[in-house]
Amino acid sequence: MKRHVGIVGFRGYSGAELVRILERHPHVTPVLMEHRVDPDAPPFGWRPHPRVACTPEAVAAEGLAVVFLATPAEVSMEIAPAMLAAGAKVIDLSGAFRLRTTEVYERWYKEPHTAPALLAEAAYGLPEFCRSQIAAARLVANPGCYPTAANLAIRPLIAAGMVDRTAGLVCDAKSGVSGAGRKPTLKTSFSEVVENFSAYSIFDHRHTPEILQNSGLDEGELTFTAHLLPLDRGILETIYFRTRATRAEDLLAVYAGQYRDEPFVRLYPPGQAPDLRAVQRTNYCDIGVKLDGETGRAVVVSAIDNLVKGAAGQAVQNMNLVLGLEETEALL
Repeated sequence: MKRHVGIVGFRGYSGAELVRILERHPHVTPVLMEHRVDPDAPPFGWRPHPRVACTPEAVAAEGLAVVFLATPAEVSMEIAPAMLAAGAKVIDLSGAFRLRTTEVYERWYKEPHTAPALLAEAAYGLPEFCRSQIAAARLVANPGCYPTAANLAIRPLIAAGMVDRTAGLVCDAKSGVSGAGRKPTLKTSFSEVVENFSAYSIFDHRHTPEILQNSGLDEGELTFTAHLLPLDRGILETIYFRTRATRAEDLLAVYAGQYRDEPFVRLYPPGQAPDLRAVQRTNYCDIGVKLDGETGRAVVVSAIDNLVKGAAGQAVQNMNLVLGLEETEALL
């Protein structure tokens, strides 16, 4: 018998991607949960799915095993406690529960945290590093898109001591426009984006502390800059650092040891780098390395689809773990 799972925020890009993936999942049925009446909401064009109000009573009536929150952080903080109290497990795609303290959250998000008791409980939803915590959790904080690509590339090298941290590390990150969400703004309008390329949130991007928290870096060791690409989806991060390694193979050996049994991380041969086309509409993170052994300059390129491995696909990966299903179900 299929289990029912709820999706709040199904009209947004990440929520729509969740519906698309869950439609082909053999063990669950998506239930669309209406959080609020929005007369300006775009039409909903998928096949019909059950729709219910976003209430604790609906969780009980539908027997929802999991509720996905594809909502802004302030909405997730409002809804998550009630969904948990009603007996559902929650996978939150916002930044509401990714950080460990209210102080860090409020510094970077510039707003109060209204559900601080849940910060310590939330499991960070990066399966490649947090699989056991995710499987046992009631609340999973799905990682941000930029931090997913960054931490899968950076964390193994930091842990293995392969980065000269005194020289700093630069993460030059580029994303498609869907990462900004579906709500229209001037900055993401067609005329502003097409034939254009821009940096934004320099030194104060809210994903920075998430990269620091999960990579092992200190703030002064990382320069992270996000850029907006004139395309709809995909993230490519070019990461520059110094290393005492002399061959790209040495760095790739660290990745191979870390990701040998990981179904969604693909490593490229020495000197080769992924592009966005290789990962779009997949749950893969592709990683390539090039190294100048004489100078110790190293470049790692990490690529994901921001709506799949960076959002909905990773959320389904986490759901599979929470429900004890095959982790790759509906994702390969």
